[in-house]
Amino acid sequence: MIKVCMVGLGKTGREIVKVLLAQEDIKLVAAVCSPSSSNLGKDIGEIVGCADTGIIVESSDNIEQMIFRSKPDVAIDFTNPSAALKNARIFSKMKVNLVIGTTGFSNFACKKLFVLTRKYHSGIVYTPNITLGVNVLMLLSNLASCILNNYDFQITEIHHKYKKDSPSGTALKISNEIKKGLISSGVSQEDINIPISSVRAGGVVGKHEVMIIGEDDKIEITHESFSRKAFALGAIRAVKFIYKNSGYYEMSDVLNLGRILSEYVERDDSMSKKWRKYNIADIPVTVEDA
Repeated sequence: MIKVCMVGLGKTGREIVKVLLAQEDIKLVAAVCSPSSSNLGKDIGEIVGCADTGIIVESSDNIEQMIFRSKPDVAIDFTNPSAALKNARIFSKMKVNLVIGTTGFSNFACKKLFVLTRKYHSGIVYTPNITLGVNVLMLLSNLASCILNNYDFQITEIHHKYKKDSPSGTALKISNEIKKGLISSGVSQEDINIPISSVRAGGVVGKHEVMIIGEDDKIEITHESFSRKAFALGAIRAVKFIYKNSGYYEMSDVLNLGRILSEYVERDDSMSKKWRKYNIADIPVTVEDA
């Protein structure tokens, strides 16, 4: 049984709590909010609209005491970059592994997370791009840029009007995957330009679109989250991955899509070699086949 603490009870945090409470092999043992939150002191069940759980939401000022008392194995953090980094120091020092879905981290802040895993031999999954679908989009974008290196690439991302970071961390990650593909195919880094358009409107959960435009045709790769449950399911996978693991990881490590692609290519190559053994002239063709 993996014991989990939820840090941050915004819309995504609450959805994650609902999914956690339904798991058989994961147990929610604590929930944490900011000192000024209206959720402070409430039963987490009341907050997410289910029966009382006996888990009272605690202040982030008391994380150390919470850890001593509830002894979580993994904490999930969906707060803000400054709070998440502060929390990460405490959890890492006290040997609690982390799944950080908080967006808006700078490259320097990510390096700090990496250093924490080395200093305290802890495990951190930093995953602003937490859904399976958007990670598949990244993989496809990387492949497309390797093959279509003379095409133009553009990213559009749409999120709800309350999202603060712009462009999104996921859009920046997609851009980086496209750049890696272009560079690996021989394109000079100085010649790469991938514009990102950001829209903040309404209650859109999240949508990312990659447009790949040539002289004569266009390809579009799109991922859209219909609900925050997609984020919650991704968080569960990350929790199971980082449990008893150490080191710094991203969602691509959790999903291991690179290995899946390699295995597919190997199987395809094996089938091709198998068919090449046959001489087409030796394969009988009946009247029915014709």
